[in-house]
Amino acid sequence: QVQLVESGGGLVQAGGSLRLSCAASGSIFRFSVMGWHRQAPGKQREFVASITASGSANYVDSVKGRFTISRDNAKNTVYLQMDNLKPEDTAVYYCSSPGVWGQGTQVTVSS
Repeated sequence: QVQLVESGGGLVQAGGSLRLSCAASGSIFRFSVMGWHRQAPGKQREFVASITASGSANYVDSVKGRFTISRDNAKNTVYLQMDNLKPEDTAVYYCSSPGVWGQGTQVTVSS
């Protein structure tokens, strides 16, 4: 059974950067898409970004130009580089693959 483990969250000031990592326990070659979602307190979980096996990326409008998703299939790892962070980016960030979720990592952006 595939497991996803996120890391890299933390506390950062507005305008700062963080890089999230998601390590998959098994091969990710067979996954058509890997993604990141987030859930802020009192809000529903929302899509942030996704990347196909060939590297094609998609983003929610609110993070375009600030976040970059990438993957290293040799390391079974997906990344989310987050730059110019804003307080509204504060949330628990979850890595996902079809039918599988990670445990989440907290990102807090102070103003």
